[in-house]
Amino acid sequence: MTIAISILHLLACLFLIVVILFQSGKRSGLSGAIAGGADTFMTKSKAKTWDAKLAKMTKWVALVFVLLTLVLNFI
Repeated sequence: MTIAISILHLLACLFLIVVILFQSGKRSGLSGAIAGGADTFMTKSKAKTWDAKLAKMTKWVALVFVLLTLVLNFI
């Protein structure tokens, strides 16, 4: 039982690392410094972008990671 949870914990850890690394930075390069983060038409539909999906996935995988960490701690 402990080995199976440890394997799931390791997979969640690796998946969390990959999901975080795939996300783009909030300010990308010189254009982000010049624009100052102004709202454009493209940022209004951010909920449908790949970065928004990755951000949501990060939250869920982090939650699973924390729960598995707590389970392993109490075993």
